[in-house]
Amino acid sequence: MMLYDWLKEIYFAQPLVFAQFAWIPVLIWWHITKFNRKQATIRVSTSQAFTVTSAKTRLRHLPFILRLLCISCLILALARPQKRNNQQQTQGEGIDIILCLDVSGSMGSRDILPSRFDVAKQVAEQFIRSRPVDRIGIVIFSGEAFSQVPLTTDKNTLITQIRALEARRYLADGTVIGEGLATAVDRLSESNSTSKVIILLTDGKEDPPETRLIDPLTALEIAKSKGVKVYTIGMGAGPSAIVEITSNKPATKNPTVDFLDEELLRRIAEETGGKYFRARDKDALEGIYNQIDKLEKSRMEIMSYKRYEERFLPFVLAALAFLFMEMILRFTILRRFP
Repeated sequence: MMLYDWLKEIYFAQPLVFAQFAWIPVLIWWHITKFNRKQATIRVSTSQAFTVTSAKTRLRHLPFILRLLCISCLILALARPQKRNNQQQTQGEGIDIILCLDVSGSMGSRDILPSRFDVAKQVAEQFIRSRPVDRIGIVIFSGEAFSQVPLTTDKNTLITQIRALEARRYLADGTVIGEGLATAVDRLSESNSTSKVIILLTDGKEDPPETRLIDPLTALEIAKSKGVKVYTIGMGAGPSAIVEITSNKPATKNPTVDFLDEELLRRIAEETGGKYFRARDKDALEGIYNQIDKLEKSRMEIMSYKRYEERFLPFVLAALAFLFMEMILRFTILRRFP
């Protein structure tokens, strides 16, 4: 089993050398013919007296077999067995991206199954996986804003934190789009990247508590002054299906009112050089992230290189071993002269 695993990794650089194996049947035929010609012939009434066997008669073909094994190993060595390792190295100039996610109670609405928030997390995870050289951070907000993950290239940490998020678990009630945006801009303020992007996703409008510090328009001016581009996503199937999860119980709000402030989201996107999108289902949200992915391209270089390790030495050593055993037999047990 170990030999099989070893051979699976072997690549022969000169496979045409294997054509030399065609000489093996010729050598066998030559050996048999030569052996038969050396046999003496005499007419006798019975051959029973000549049936006595000894060590020499049993081993008389062994040197030839060892010679064939030696030749076979040399052919394998000449074919240059190698172990090949294919490796890739990704380098590039990435973009600094902050995912600014609404975690208010309304994100638990099931008008987009299994829920708006679950779908938002799934698609965000796909987006993170698709950006190998970018630094990405996560900011969450509801009635207050919180920086969940600073800018990092550690995709495993980002995905773990995304999966662990739950709507309306960590922060106070409400929706502070302004503070969420301002917190995200602050995370990008020390970035040296030439391209700074925020993807702000929400399903509501500004619904601040009394403790609010920054309103959306002030946050917009801060983003513009820092040269941050903001893509905004309004999430929700529509005004007829707005359902909020409160204390684990669904509560339907006024079905004739769309609680999404599209005018504000559109203004934030347009004035910062971004774009506003509306996501009414999972496919639409995936399409939005794909569009953003195409709009914000990183400069990435993938260098592929192969490393070869010569593995002919074991075959050369085996050939020498077979040749040595043949010589030992010829000069000891099978020697022709005393």
